[in-house]
Amino acid sequence: MTHSLAVREARGTLAALRPLAPFFCLYVTFGATLGFLSGGAPLILRARGLDLAGVGLLQIINLPVGLTFLWAVLLDRVRLPFLGRRLGWIVAAQGLTVGLLAALSLGEHWPLGALLALAVAACACVATMDIALEALVVETVPAERRAFVASAKLCGASLGGILGVGVLVGSYDVLGWRAAVLACALLDALCLLPILAYPEARLQGAGGCRERHAGSLARLRALAGRIAALGAYFAAAYLIGGPNTLALLDLGVPLTRVGLLTGTVLPAVNLVMALMAGGLAARFGTVRLVVLGGAGVLAAGGLMAAACLLRSEGLAVAATILNFVFGGFLGVPVFNMIYRWSEGPRPATDYALLFGAAFFAAMPLRVAAPALAGWAGWPGYFAATLPLYAAALAWLAVTIARTLRADRERIR
Repeated sequence: MTHSLAVREARGTLAALRPLAPFFCLYVTFGATLGFLSGGAPLILRARGLDLAGVGLLQIINLPVGLTFLWAVLLDRVRLPFLGRRLGWIVAAQGLTVGLLAALSLGEHWPLGALLALAVAACACVATMDIALEALVVETVPAERRAFVASAKLCGASLGGILGVGVLVGSYDVLGWRAAVLACALLDALCLLPILAYPEARLQGAGGCRERHAGSLARLRALAGRIAALGAYFAAAYLIGGPNTLALLDLGVPLTRVGLLTGTVLPAVNLVMALMAGGLAARFGTVRLVVLGGAGVLAAGGLMAAACLLRSEGLAVAATILNFVFGGFLGVPVFNMIYRWSEGPRPATDYALLFGAAFFAAMPLRVAAPALAGWAGWPGYFAATLPLYAAALAWLAVTIARTLRADRERIR
C-alpha cells in the first residue's frame, strides 16, 4: 500500500514537472552558450596578466542581452511562416545560434576582432530566443504557475553554466577549441527538440493580459519606473557580487579553484536555490523572499570587504559562496515579477524593455566595476557597494509591493 502510494506520488510529481521540461532545456542552452562564450575568458585573461580595466571591456560579449528591446517589436508584430507565433522565432534564433557556433569552431586562429564579432552575434541570437520564450511563458502559462517556470529557467541556466564553463571550459586543454565549440552547438541543437511539441496554439491566452495601454508611449510610461528599479538593482547586484572572483584571484586564490567556484559551485548553488525558491515564492510571497535574499547578499558583501582588508583567502571564498546562495534565492521572485510586468499587449517587447533595458542601463557600471576596484582597492570598493545595494534593494521591494497591492485591489 505504501509502495503504491509512493509510486502514485512520484508519477504525480513527474506529471507536474513534464510541462516545464521544454523551458528547462532551452534555458540550459542559454546558460551554456553565454557561459562558454563569456564566462571563462575574463578569468583566463586576468590570470595571464590582463589589467582589470581590460577585463571589464570583455563584458561587450553580453551586450546583446541588454539590447533586445531594439528588435523585440519584430517578434510581436511579425509571425514567421512556420510553427507558432513564438515557436517560429525560437526555432529560427536557436538555429542561427547553432550555425554561428559551427562557424566559430573553425576560427581558433582568426583575428580576435572576427571571433568577438561571431561571439556577439551568437549571443544576440541566444538573447532573441530568450525573449521569444519569455513571451511564450507570459501568453501560455497561468500566473500561478510562473514561479515554477522561473525556477525551471534558473535551474536550466545554472546547469547550462556548469556545462558551458565547468565542463567545456574546464576541459578545454583536452578538447581543444573546435571540439569545445562544436559540443556547445550540439547541446543547443538537442535542447531545442522538446519545445517543438509544445502546444502553443491550444494554450494561447492562458496566461491572461491584465495591463492594456493605448499606445507604445503609454506602455513605456507604465514600465519606466519598473525598468528604473530593475536597472538600479541589476547594477547594484553586479557591483556587490560580480567582481568577487577577480578579487579572489588578486588575493592569491589559484585560477583552478576560482574556475571551480565560477563554473561548478555557482551554477550548482543557483540550481539548488532556484528549486527551493519556486515553492517558497508561492508559499511566503515575493516581497519577503526578495528582502530575505537581499539581506543575505548585504551580509556577504560586508564579509567580502572584511576578507579583502584582512587578506584572508578562506574568508573571501566563504563570502563568495554566501553571495551565491542568497543571490540564487533572488532570481525566482525577481523574474516572476518581470513576467507579471510583461502582461501587456506585446509581451516580447515588454520583457525586452524590463530585462534588456535594465540590463543595458547597468552595463556602464559592469564595465567600470573592475577599474573602480583597481582605483579604490578591494576593501574600499566592497564597503562602498553596501549602501548602494541596500538602496536599490529597497527601491525594488517597494516597486514589487505596489504592484501586488494593486493586483489585490483589482481583485476586490
